[in-house]
Amino acid sequence: MVGGVSATRKTPAFRLTGWGRPPSLADVAVPEPAGAEVLVRVEAAGICHSDLHVLDAAPGALPYRLPFTLGHEIAGHVAALGAAASGVEVGARVAVHGPWGCGECRRCTAGEDNYCDRRAGLSWSGAGLGRDGGMAQHVLVPHARYLVPIGDLDAAQAAPLTDAGLTPYHAVAALKPAEDAPVVVIGAGGLGHVAIQILRATTRATVFAVDVREEALALAHRSGAHRTLLSGPGTGSVLRRETGGADAVLDFVGSDPTLALGASVLRPGGTLVIVGSGGGRLTIAKPGPLPQGASVSSPFWGNRRELGEVIALARAGGIRVETELFPLAAAGEAFERVRAGRVRGRAVLLPG
Repeated sequence: MVGGVSATRKTPAFRLTGWGRPPSLADVAVPEPAGAEVLVRVEAAGICHSDLHVLDAAPGALPYRLPFTLGHEIAGHVAALGAAASGVEVGARVAVHGPWGCGECRRCTAGEDNYCDRRAGLSWSGAGLGRDGGMAQHVLVPHARYLVPIGDLDAAQAAPLTDAGLTPYHAVAALKPAEDAPVVVIGAGGLGHVAIQILRATTRATVFAVDVREEALALAHRSGAHRTLLSGPGTGSVLRRETGGADAVLDFVGSDPTLALGASVLRPGGTLVIVGSGGGRLTIAKPGPLPQGASVSSPFWGNRRELGEVIALARAGGIRVETELFPLAAAGEAFERVRAGRVRGRAVLLPG
């Protein structure tokens, strides 16, 4: 067992207890940090579409051991320290870098747990993904290196930035588009609308946003997209005509239709970045659907340094997440709304 638990103090938590079963609220013992562990009092926890992928997974499809508390987008303040914990003080307001790796390989020690060299052998992917996460009043963090200061930033903003901000930031940072380069964002929801803001704040690219929902395109417009297009049979033709071929396509859906669209509008030498986990497939062949010289990437989350940069950008006013707030007691309803696509931006739980 990692850390200890209190026999007297209890905390409500939204937990997955069985594959194929809906998660539910349960009272669990408040963890007591040991060694280098840090106990964080959760102020806000975001809901991600990847949480739905976990809930929908067939038994044996994921290496995670049940039960565990959901929630990998976490912000709060330090409540207690293990005897060997250092580098952070009780009361400090922090965001949690969620992709916990083995903690020992070269990448993990460099803050790049998202690309842990031993990932394939672990029974977790991070907080709320095989390890107890933040949809609770408290979360036990393995080490202070997973904590990034947030200062006076609203926790309901900081929590979703740990994924909905960090993941697109990591994806955009690898592109480095030239001035006025056309970049297409497919899917302007929880991650996509933040990606648009990051592109506008950190590059001089011309941003095209595509979605099947009018309300998402309105959000994309508010987020700074230069051009918004409702997805339909002629969307590819319009994009090819208006962009002359996109330097990059960021696909935050990842379905068969969006992957096909992204491949069809790339210019030679362009980059297709697959962020969404929509279950789509893209055939890589020469010749094939991709133009000559095209590259494909599938980034996962982001590193701790980048999370610090995302938080700094948010504190400076460069990005703001559109959120809908729910009490922890309404977690089930919030998940249903996320699944139905009825949340503007990001759903965030407030444990209270």
